[in-house]
Amino acid sequence: MALENLYREVILDHYRSPRNQAPLGVADASADGVNPLCGDEITVELHFDGEVVDAVSVRGQGCSISQSSASMMSEAIKGKDRAEIEGLVSKFKAMLDIEHGHDTGLDPERPGAVLGDLEALSGVRQYPVRIKCANLAWTTLMEALGS
Repeated sequence: MALENLYREVILDHYRSPRNQAPLGVADASADGVNPLCGDEITVELHFDGEVVDAVSVRGQGCSISQSSASMMSEAIKGKDRAEIEGLVSKFKAMLDIEHGHDTGLDPERPGAVLGDLEALSGVRQYPVRIKCANLAWTTLMEALGS
């Protein structure tokens, strides 16, 4: 199976069966994000156990890229503290950065290789108008964290 097909399957799986959609009873941090260009919407809620995210909820509506990215993000940040999350966000955004993605120490051939399933979204780089779709959940996450 070609890598592109595998990536497509990962994205479709997260779109069809999004993870962590149940609202949190009590959220320590939350934010709402909207992409005004296309109408994608995301709500991110976080619950912490000490300094570590132990529960996350992402809900919204929009295209397969924005919703899949939100689902993958919700899985990727569980069990991480603020510094680890900020590092992950930085790597994710660098993977999608057409102009500066190669200046980050990431492998130019596979810039998302250090990101696990999130690498499936690396193809979005080929469609600059879709980068905001992929970044929406991550930008909303940083708003929730107050960063």
